[in-house]
Amino acid sequence: MKKTTLLLYTCMGIALFGSCKKFLDVNPDNRTQISTIDKVKQLVGTAYPQSDYLTFAETASDNAEDKGSGDINDYVTAYYFWNDYPNNETNTAISYWNGCYSAISSANQALKSIEDNHLGAAADPYKGEALVCRAYAEHMLSIFFAKPYVSGGDNSSPGVPYPTTPETILLGKYNRGTVQSTYDSIEADLTAGLKLLSANAYDVPKYHFTPAAAHAFAARFYLFKGEWQKVIDNVAQIIPSGDIKDNLRQWTSVFKPMSLQDFNIAFTKTDVKSTLLMNSSYSTYQRVYSTPQYGYGSNLSNMFLPEGNCVGKALNNIVANYGLPNYTTYKWKEYFYYATANTGFPYLPVILFTVDEALLNRAEAYAHLGNFDLALQDLNTFYSTRMSYYDPIKDAVTFPKIMAYYSISDQQTGIIRAILDAKKAEFLQEGLRWLDIARTGITVKHNVINNKGVETFIELKPDDPRRLFQLPPQVALAGIALNPR
Repeated sequence: MKKTTLLLYTCMGIALFGSCKKFLDVNPDNRTQISTIDKVKQLVGTAYPQSDYLTFAETASDNAEDKGSGDINDYVTAYYFWNDYPNNETNTAISYWNGCYSAISSANQALKSIEDNHLGAAADPYKGEALVCRAYAEHMLSIFFAKPYVSGGDNSSPGVPYPTTPETILLGKYNRGTVQSTYDSIEADLTAGLKLLSANAYDVPKYHFTPAAAHAFAARFYLFKGEWQKVIDNVAQIIPSGDIKDNLRQWTSVFKPMSLQDFNIAFTKTDVKSTLLMNSSYSTYQRVYSTPQYGYGSNLSNMFLPEGNCVGKALNNIVANYGLPNYTTYKWKEYFYYATANTGFPYLPVILFTVDEALLNRAEAYAHLGNFDLALQDLNTFYSTRMSYYDPIKDAVTFPKIMAYYSISDQQTGIIRAILDAKKAEFLQEGLRWLDIARTGITVKHNVINNKGVETFIELKPDDPRRLFQLPPQVALAGIALNPR
């Protein structure tokens, strides 16, 4: 193999279908081989991170607890105590950094190939996909490795490197820019890419940024920016008919009646209407998170009970276990890619965007704009598919219920907290809770049980520098400053 790229990412050699992608394992002079629309289409298909954030995002969040016993894993322990983990093992933050920059490298090469070969309007869907893929990977990097964007505030702290051309030298120099410049570049790519996307350009659309998936990404991005009306406008483009309820996860009518085995298969199938974007990620999350000491335990399972929400009624999520107190949502089914007859790699079909998240993002945007009735309407639409025998009058979320449950008198604060709690429960073991923790400054509290069974608590507060995951130590060779500690 000829190494031609630096490396914002380290070529791991074990990623799904090959981390050192076949289109990039060539001398730069030979990249003109990517000269047709079909080859560009294949290349853009690799512009999605082939690592996932499930393990480190869940463990660092308040969706994990010390169960007092269980399997001990070095990186799970490190993330639970918000310590740096410097290696790029599967499931780690550094593995995800590598996966994102590898995806960005593919996107950049696709864009260059389209331009160099004058592929014209027929390549527009793949040009749009490459732009949105680059924006998505950069946004996820900024969430985990940089400070959150502050609407109307100071965004001069370090962002994340934003390469826009193929890397062709081994030890190039990069800078992090600022959070502001990172977000400006993300928005430029996202806006340009959205105009070019097509819903009909792919054999399996759920594994690509279709217009619907890209608008869901845009809604999330503008939620981070605090541009509330743009959140609402983009959610409206996901389901143009406006029939959001029938496109949510159908927990009560479809998932809940299934056997565990059937649900485990069905949850990540491409025919689930609520799923907008999926990604095959090299991952052992399902193995590592079966019986860990730090993870989903009995305290967290209470969020699905009537006392776990402001409605006062049980939620129809899957609450299963591998033997108490090792609970699981059983959402992820591990598959295996055979590279040879006897070797290969485990991977998960990970769900990246859903109609459900978009709806709750819109509800929060309405709340920030003071449109409380519309915020409640979206929250009630969400809960109507989560509760058996839902009664739109008796079971509706109301301000009196919110105020009583949270002991809060401010309506806006109350409805936003209710929305965030709904997301916390719904996306348990999907890694999305960390996004809200980073964006809104939620203090994370972890319990710690010592060998005598004594429980104490530790906290990760909004101004703690450990809320930013640490960059790979090797990137200092490219002139990139690490996060302060």
